[in-house]
This record gives sequence, structure tokens and C-alpha cells, in this order.
Amino acid sequence: MLQKRVSLAIVGVAAVTGILAMMPYRSALAAQEKASVVRIVEANGAFHLTRNGVPYLIKGAGGDGSKLLLHDSGGNSFRTWGADDLGAQLDEAERLGLSVTVGIWLGHKEHGFDYNNADQVAAQFEMAKKAVLKYKDHPALLMWGIGNEMEGNEKGDNAAVWSAINNIASMTKRLDPNHPTMTVVAEIGGDRVKNIHRLCPDIDVVGINSYGGGASIPLRYKEAGGTKPYVLTEYGPPGVWEIGKNDFGAVQELSSTAKAALYRKTWDQAIAGQSLCLGGYAFTWGNKQEATATWFGLLLPDGSRLGAVDALTEAWTGKPPAIRCPELKSLKIEGSDQVEPGATIKADLAVVDPDGDPLKVNWVLQSDGGKINTNGDTEKAPPMYADAIVHGSATGVEVHMPKVGGVYRLFAIVHDDHKGAAVANVPIFVKGGVAKTGETSAIATGKPAALPFTVYDEMGQSGRVFIPSGYMGNNAAIKADEGCTIKPHSGKTCMQWQYTAKKDWGGVVWQSPANDWGDLEGGKNLTGAKRLTFWARGEKGGETVSFLCGIITHDKPFFDTVQAKLDRAVLTSDWKQYVIDLKGKDLTRVKTGFGWTLAAEGQPVTFYLDDIRYE
Repeated sequence: MLQKRVSLAIVGVAAVTGILAMMPYRSALAAQEKASVVRIVEANGAFHLTRNGVPYLIKGAGGDGSKLLLHDSGGNSFRTWGADDLGAQLDEAERLGLSVTVGIWLGHKEHGFDYNNADQVAAQFEMAKKAVLKYKDHPALLMWGIGNEMEGNEKGDNAAVWSAINNIASMTKRLDPNHPTMTVVAEIGGDRVKNIHRLCPDIDVVGINSYGGGASIPLRYKEAGGTKPYVLTEYGPPGVWEIGKNDFGAVQELSSTAKAALYRKTWDQAIAGQSLCLGGYAFTWGNKQEATATWFGLLLPDGSRLGAVDALTEAWTGKPPAIRCPELKSLKIEGSDQVEPGATIKADLAVVDPDGDPLKVNWVLQSDGGKINTNGDTEKAPPMYADAIVHGSATGVEVHMPKVGGVYRLFAIVHDDHKGAAVANVPIFVKGGVAKTGETSAIATGKPAALPFTVYDEMGQSGRVFIPSGYMGNNAAIKADEGCTIKPHSGKTCMQWQYTAKKDWGGVVWQSPANDWGDLEGGKNLTGAKRLTFWARGEKGGETVSFLCGIITHDKPFFDTVQAKLDRAVLTSDWKQYVIDLKGKDLTRVKTGFGWTLAAEGQPVTFYLDDIRYE
């Protein structure tokens, strides 16, 4: 490193300034270094990686947490899901001696991508090609992860998907013969394994995301016909979809201590010593709101490590960390977990610190998100009730429950004084006001609204029933101008929507009340409406957007009685009226009055909406 700095200095300040203006500091240095050479070596039916000639078992994780902590914990690699703006991450990896499996995000059907659409597939191919050309020579690159769970359906039998994947893999191998190609699937059910083997000859490695079934992957993969080497690309505790609901419809999350044992079990049984396995990436190296704030996180938002990090450290290095995380033995409600509105309850906590460190406990009461999904999307954090905590200690808590019925979660978040932590939560049901999750709450229909009923036109925000507040997918990439004056369809303004990312998907639904996903009363009785009409146009023409109404399903207390959709409308550059047919639909309660979703097309998308109404 020092020698390279000196040689740059000799070139002169002006030359160095010019170089640094074009690329990050580390990228300028990395460009002068030799690309890594990664090979898959087979001997007697067993596979392993070599990196620059040295055997290499992937000891990795995926997520945006501290890479220095990953290194210090014994990890040697991390994966990404996309290839946007990876320069700084690759440079940091090289500085720390880590490798990177670079993901190339591929479109998903449920996000609006159509693998039978030649234009979309061609644009995706070019996007992948640019990523390969940009990063193929970086010394930190380990392999290419071409797509993540893009097979989508239950069987994985869409030949067009596998054809697109193999075309990208073939191109990648031509441009970069030094790094293996991998595609990543959601578990190995259906025809996934068979189709990768027979339709994707240019895929070297099968990436498998598996949670509850992670430990049994070696046996199940071979039974499915798997002969290519695999990487466990996501593993961790059972997913929320893999745990049964209790009698009021909530799922019980395991404590961080119980999860730690499962991370270690998967490593021992599915990765270490397995003849077809090249290593694994634990999920998620960071924290994420999915089902709860802590379900999949290896770290807390403040960077504190949970017990699974200790378990992985011991698996990766062969010895436990010098300072260990607290161990949470149990969190239990005294008496029934179904209580009256406004009731005062108590909970008991049993937690110890293996090193005898003092512990602090933070108690949090939060609404339950109530979502059971498998798409991996980050969710909006449910409301918290800080005033509900009457008194808390390291052994228990007294809580004054809200007067509004529904499901809540009580969290115990434990810290030692060395950035170690433990966490557990327990669901509690407050009776009354809201039906149990999964039941049909009584629908107070009220008088049907007068038609036509306007969702959006020139009226002000304060005059609307439905508010465009339900952001979905890649929220940060969605931009709105609700008073856009660029060529409105009628009046002086329209709505401009922009999706600025080149990958993933985004969408927005109009909610009543704002920011509610079915926990609160609201919406409108629109009985009598036969169609939902709106005007739309694209910035350039050719933009593909899906439109809908009614997105809240029956697992929420206040759900939409209607679900209707206009799938994959191709917009023109001129205003055009579109119609969602509502004939025969139950419009007794419309909670989400309008919405749109789109999948990235390799470039930002801008479109406009005006005059949205039920007729």
C-alpha cells in the first residue's frame, strides 16, 4: 500500500487529482492490481473453491452491517443482491481481506417483469453485461450471483426464466473466465434443481436460500438430482411462513439465543465438510423489519451483535469469541396472553451473561405487523407504545396495554457493556375492537358513497379520502410530485411519479386512513361502481406499470372486500384513459382505493396520473 502511494506522488499532484476525480481512491489502486482467479476444483465427486490457488471455503454473510465486524468475527466474504454502485464496497472488502459474491439483480414476475417480453429481457441482459465489464477485474470479486429467487412460482418451471439466466451466465463466462457463475433460488422444491442442471449449462454453482430446512439441504439436494456444487446463499432461523400461528393468529418468534443454535446447526450439517458445498452466507448481517424488527437480524440497529454472531465466530474460527453475548433463557407473560383493553400485565425475563457482565434491559411494546409473506420485502415498522411500559427491570416488566384491540408484541432487548445483546418478544392479544387475526371482522358498510367518487383530481390533499401513503418495495427510489404542472390531463396539475432505481421494484397504494394496512377502520363503501377509471401517460412512452385497487387481504381486521388489477399496462407518451373493471365485485369496503407497481427496466421510470375516479 505504501509503495503505491509513493508512486502516485511521483506522478504529480495534478495527475493524482485527475485519477481520483474519476474513481474512488481504493478503486484507483485496485485497478492496478491483478484480478483474483477463482476456480472450482473437483476430486472424487467432491468440490471446493480455490482463490488465487489457495483452497477457499466461503465463511460469509449478506447484509449492510459492519464489514470490519464480519472480518473480526472470522468471516471472509459477503454477498450482494445487486451490482449498483459497488465500488466502495469492493474496495472496503479488499482492504479487509474479504471477498464479494456480486449479485446481478434479475426481474421477478410478481414485480411486473415478463420473461416473454423481448425488450425487458434484452435490457436486463445489457444491464448485466455492464456490471460484469465494470467489476470483473476487481481483486475482491469472488463469483457472480446471477439473480435471486427470480424463478418465482412454486415449481420453477418457466423455461424462459432459465434461458435468460443461462444467456447472462454464458456472456459472463466469455467476458470473465476468472470467476464462477451462480444463480440463487428460493429453496429447492419443484423443478428448480432439475431445470438448472438441464437448462443452465453455463451456471457453475447453485445458490440456495433456505431457512427452516437449511440443515437438511445436503440430503434433499442430492435427492432432487443435484450434482453441481452449491452455496447456501441465505440461511438462518425458520421463516415466519414456516412457523404455525397460535390461537389468535400470531406467530411466535424464537429468541436470539435459540436462533444462534440454529445458525450453528445449519453450518455444521449443510456446509462444513459437505462434498458439494462451497460455503455459505448467513442472513442478515445487519437488521431488517420483516415480520418483526428482529426476526432475521444478526445485529441490532445500533450495531450490537446477537448470539448468532458468536455461534458463527466459533464455527468459522474454531474457537468462541473472547467476550460472549448475553443468553436469554425465557420471556413469559404471567397469566393469559389474551387480555381486556387497558389491562395491566406482567412478564418475567430470565437472562444471564456468560462472562458475568452487567446487563441492561430495554422494554418495548409494539403493534404486530401481522404480515406472513415470503417475498423478502422490507416492511414499514409498526407503531410503538412507549407510555405502555409502567416499570421494567432485568427480571421483568409491568405493562399497561392499549385500549384498542389487536395483536401486540412485547420485546425485551438486553445489552451487556461490550456491544453484545440478546432479544426476545412475546405476542399479546387485546380483546375487543378488532377481530382476531384471520377472522372476518364485521363490516360497517354505512351508506354507499355518491358516484362518481373521486380519488384524485384538482381537489386539495385535505379533501381526499384515499392518500398515496403506502410505499412498497424500494421506497427510497420512489419520488412524487402531487402538484406537477407538466402537461396535466385536466386543470392545472397532475401527479408525477418517478422510480429512480435501475433494479428491484416499487409501488404506492392510496390508503384510508393514511399509512394503515388494515389495522384501523376507514375506507369507503363504493357499492354501485362498475369501473375504476384513470388517465395516465409515460415520460417517453413504453413504460410498463401495473395498476390496482384493494390490496389488504382477510388476514387483517379491516380488509378490502375487493381486489382488482390492470396488469402491465404499457403507457404512451400521450394521455390515455385506462379502466379497471369492477362489475360483480364486492365494494362494501374499499380500504386501498388505488395503487401502482412497476419493475425496474434498467433505467429510471417517470409517468403521470390524473383524474382517478370510481364510476
